[in-house]
Amino acid sequence: MTQTPMHVAVAALTLVVAGGLVAGRQPVAAPPPAAAQVPASQAPPASQRQPSEVELSISGDPGTPPRFAVPEFVALTPDAAEVAKVVSAVLWDDLNFEREFYLIPRDTYTTVPQARAPGQIPYNAWRELGADGVVFGTVSKTGNDVRVEVRLFNVRSRQSVFAREYGGSASNPRVYAHTISDEIHQHQRALRGVARTKLTFSSDRNREKVGGTVQDRDVKEVYIADYDGANQRRITVNRTLNITPVWSPDGRAIAYTSYRKGVPDILVAYIYEGRSENPTAGRGSNFLPAWSPDGKRMAFMSSRDGNPEIYVMNADGSGVRRLTNHPAGDVTPTWSPSGTEIAFTSDRAGRAQVFVVSADGLGTPRRISIGEQYADRATWSSGPNNEIAFAAQTGPGYDIKIYDVSTGQTRQITFGEGSNESPAFSPSGRHLAFTSTRAGRAQIFTVARDGRDVRQITRDGNNFTPSWSQ
Repeated sequence: MTQTPMHVAVAALTLVVAGGLVAGRQPVAAPPPAAAQVPASQAPPASQRQPSEVELSISGDPGTPPRFAVPEFVALTPDAAEVAKVVSAVLWDDLNFEREFYLIPRDTYTTVPQARAPGQIPYNAWRELGADGVVFGTVSKTGNDVRVEVRLFNVRSRQSVFAREYGGSASNPRVYAHTISDEIHQHQRALRGVARTKLTFSSDRNREKVGGTVQDRDVKEVYIADYDGANQRRITVNRTLNITPVWSPDGRAIAYTSYRKGVPDILVAYIYEGRSENPTAGRGSNFLPAWSPDGKRMAFMSSRDGNPEIYVMNADGSGVRRLTNHPAGDVTPTWSPSGTEIAFTSDRAGRAQVFVVSADGLGTPRRISIGEQYADRATWSSGPNNEIAFAAQTGPGYDIKIYDVSTGQTRQITFGEGSNESPAFSPSGRHLAFTSTRAGRAQIFTVARDGRDVRQITRDGNNFTPSWSQ
């Protein structure tokens, strides 16, 4: 069974006591060679709206989602073939992830003649296959630059309802697919997609041991990845415990707990600038940072006054104030979307449970995990649903449950396949990332908020406590 954040916090306290992609975009500075940061940002390419675009939405048959086909993009130059293949394959996956459209399986496209220009699209053949919409794209390559053009056609009306052009580096073709997917979701369904978002998590995959400790402890480093698990990259390299990473609201920084100096403290890595800050500056033992929705403040757990309590500070470390004051341990804070409340875990009821308190510390914390044996690691949805997910003990392991703030009702979305912990909402609130042992070791998975569509994100080593960028 993996350790919950309450376990991590207690264990940590015990340990302390014991011993430019596109022209026109702002370039992102590359980090210095000595820093183990992300290379120059691979920001999404700029798109240009076509003046003649017809603004229409494609609908499916009554009661069913629109059926989309995404055939392989056409390579207009011989050296663009691989890019065209990647963009179309990733776009199919990205559109399929949100479940707003039914994506016709690509292995059925063999019956449809391939078109090399919009005027050659065989609408009758696509209609026979059941398609309501078909994506047509082209890719051309000049040196290290590519140009991607894409259109979405209504098969019934044979009209182009969406058209975009993108230009930039060929180094990461996936970013074009992610951008197209998010823009199609916004255009067709008024939905903010997550294809361009990223995950961060801690991992022991390097199989290194922490130096200078009595205990035999594995090094844990901070990693990031695309939302679907691609492009996994290591952020920290200090060969110690680096845990509980969380994205800043602007996606430019990651705050995490580090034992770099022996005592747990909060560090902030500005991953596209090659620098880091230490806002808590070693004052006591500090864990579990959580950014406020506006990024101006940070809640965290600290034992600086002798007991694990929740504190709030400005993002630069100034203005520290204590939020909770109870003999029990208070850990794992998470902010409400409005920034006016904070949920946290406390064992003030005898065992760990989830409570909510005003962000100014006034009033009595109210318990929301009613009827649970043990509840920990709350995460508040930033999407429109106003929900709090948490890990609850359900026998020997844990499962993910979601509390609806407006109704007070709780539902369960995982059911005993391994131990399921540390949930983190996507920015839309439609998905969660979480840690699970269902595949043997602790790995990161994603799941829709209705409990469907579970996907494994990591496979190497053990991976913990995901956070989803905004």
